[in-house]
Amino acid sequence: MTLRVQILKEKYSQSLGLPFKELLPETAIKQVISELKIKYKKRLFDPLITLWAFLSQVLDTDKTCHNAVSKIIAHLAESEVEIPSTDTSAYCQARARLPEKLLEKLFNFSAQSLEEKVTTEYLWCGRNVKVIDGSTVSMPDTVENQKEYPQPSTQKEGCGFTIAKIGVIFSLITGVAVALCIDVLKTHDIKLARNLYSFLKPNDVLVGDRAFCAYADMFTIKKLDCDALFRKHQSRTTTMRKGKIVGDCDKLVTWYKPKSCPKGLSKDEFDALPKSITVREVYYYIVIPGFRTQRVSLITTLLDKATYPTLKIVELYGKRWDVELDLRHLKTTLGMDILRCKTPSMVRKEIYVFLLAYNLLRSLMWDAGTTYTTPPLRLSLQGTRHHLINFIPKLLAAHSTKRLQIYHTLLKVIAHKAVPERPGRSEPRVRKRRPKIYPLMTKPRHELRKQLQTA
Repeated sequence: MTLRVQILKEKYSQSLGLPFKELLPETAIKQVISELKIKYKKRLFDPLITLWAFLSQVLDTDKTCHNAVSKIIAHLAESEVEIPSTDTSAYCQARARLPEKLLEKLFNFSAQSLEEKVTTEYLWCGRNVKVIDGSTVSMPDTVENQKEYPQPSTQKEGCGFTIAKIGVIFSLITGVAVALCIDVLKTHDIKLARNLYSFLKPNDVLVGDRAFCAYADMFTIKKLDCDALFRKHQSRTTTMRKGKIVGDCDKLVTWYKPKSCPKGLSKDEFDALPKSITVREVYYYIVIPGFRTQRVSLITTLLDKATYPTLKIVELYGKRWDVELDLRHLKTTLGMDILRCKTPSMVRKEIYVFLLAYNLLRSLMWDAGTTYTTPPLRLSLQGTRHHLINFIPKLLAAHSTKRLQIYHTLLKVIAHKAVPERPGRSEPRVRKRRPKIYPLMTKPRHELRKQLQTA
């Protein structure tokens, strides 16, 4: 190991290594590198340094590679060693050398590490609850990205951006991202979900919106020794006459196997489905003065009314909105909405690093909340990121004993101000600040440039 690499490892272990010591220790990274049999030369940007630099890059508000390389130069400036070039090519090549499987395994490891901290007092009716949803991310309009993740068909060629569809499972208890699936834009949410069911653990309860409420999926989830709670799909008719009533607005219903094989299922998978399954339908009404009363029907495999009362089911589905907030944290707070990488492989790596950084912030929130008896999910993720970034220089400058004291101060500051409960909060989706009066792009840039030159 060269002196420069040793210096950088010490710097990163003092800054990012201490806050994330349990969720992403250096030993865990080295173990995954060993399992994947990754061979690398003795250079400045080895896998460990590159990964830490990549993490600090996505956590920062300035996500450019120039800023990441500048940080590395600053770490080495105070030592009597050769300063690397300000050119970003070496760092970019090192990121490209990171195997996608390495980042995927570290992401899974981070989720599992935080999930293991959950004790029975945080469980819902003794069960661990997961929430699932899909979203999209855009990326640079390059030939490689267009080929693997085509832009929407409604956009003209050369005037749009390539978009990928992602499916994510979050833990309702810790807020951590548990599983990820990436596909093209036209992929239905339920197809993404079927690639994620393998990440569920026995006794989990999966909560989702009506897009996931299908006969085959209810059976598959139950077969995994898990349970599901989805909103009833709009294509299924609701009748009061069928089913066994078990309580107010609560009944058991028998669903029958579809007559024809649905899209997305193979013939073997369709043939393996049972002729019927019993599900529980819970319905309630949303009454807002001045608006038409809306009926909401929920479908679940949690059949025991004594263990899972009707109100508990309704309250649990009310928390499904948390998955929208988690996705907003990823895309808006951390900036994953618009990715920067120019190849599909690097795009997927960038997504995994964003999710890894998100999980690391969630781990800080969990430690702060449990240490200072504040609900971890009521802490601000944006505030946690700001405090971490501002405390990093102090962690770097302090000696080992003082550094631990600063870390506990960091946890205390994070837990100091919880986000207040705001039930029924409703904000209009409007913009007050007027945008620039430039027209939208309707032709490719090179055509517009040529048009200006010949005008």
